[in-house]
Amino acid sequence: MKIATWNVNSIRTRLAHVIQWLESNPVDVLCVQETKVIDADFPREALEAIGYLAYVSGQKSYNGVALLSRVPLESVSMGFVSVLGETNLGEPIADLDEQKRVITGVLGDVRIVNLYVPNGSEVGSEKYQYKLRWLGVLQDYLKALLAENAGLVVCGDFNIAPDDRDIYKPEGKEKHIMASPAERSALQASVLGLGLVDAFRQFHEEGGLFSWWDYRTAAFRRDAGWRIDHHYISPGLGDRAVDCVIDKTPRGWEKPSDHTPVILELGGDAAL
Repeated sequence: MKIATWNVNSIRTRLAHVIQWLESNPVDVLCVQETKVIDADFPREALEAIGYLAYVSGQKSYNGVALLSRVPLESVSMGFVSVLGETNLGEPIADLDEQKRVITGVLGDVRIVNLYVPNGSEVGSEKYQYKLRWLGVLQDYLKALLAENAGLVVCGDFNIAPDDRDIYKPEGKEKHIMASPAERSALQASVLGLGLVDAFRQFHEEGGLFSWWDYRTAAFRRDAGWRIDHHYISPGLGDRAVDCVIDKTPRGWEKPSDHTPVILELGGDAAL
């Protein structure tokens, strides 16, 4: 089973890229983020024409997530409320679902969670506090899913570099959004602290491997990137992980997304 994650930075703008990539890399599920389109306008027909069903949770101009699957998925749901209810630990959380950032579905014996974690804008800002609150609720959301699903893959654009290996020039980045101590601690608590494992790091210990390059300052040409797109897997899938790789190819295409796909391969009996 192959599961890929890719922030496409507008599915309609990058539709030709997505189709081209899927035709060359027929993964079982592609988790896309930042689709930037309402559900009614999602380009389902074009994707169905190449054999992919689309499960979407989108909104105009901003955010949006989708699961593109070669076979029907089961138990698809969107948002935190679908799992946790309107409140979590006594605090209302429905407002967090106003931004379409969470979608999940089951393929065989694996539940796939596709996330678009808030960027946070600037350390200490209101959006930064929103990001930390969002990650706190994510912890309880994933805890609830783990209670019912031994096989869990959590992937997407996390907008956090887990450690300094994941940044082209880490010096001074502790005050930079996506690398601040509070964000890294929140990632540790909400994901790694639950026993989930960074699949990429199971196969690649070295630094200098990135999934996002800023459009500015010729960052891709200089390979001045960050690794902020991740796959996390539950202990029940640890022995089935075959590989996890970053495909830099689409980032070099004309008018690309600023992110590139990351592919997780699982072996063993997927119970499809």
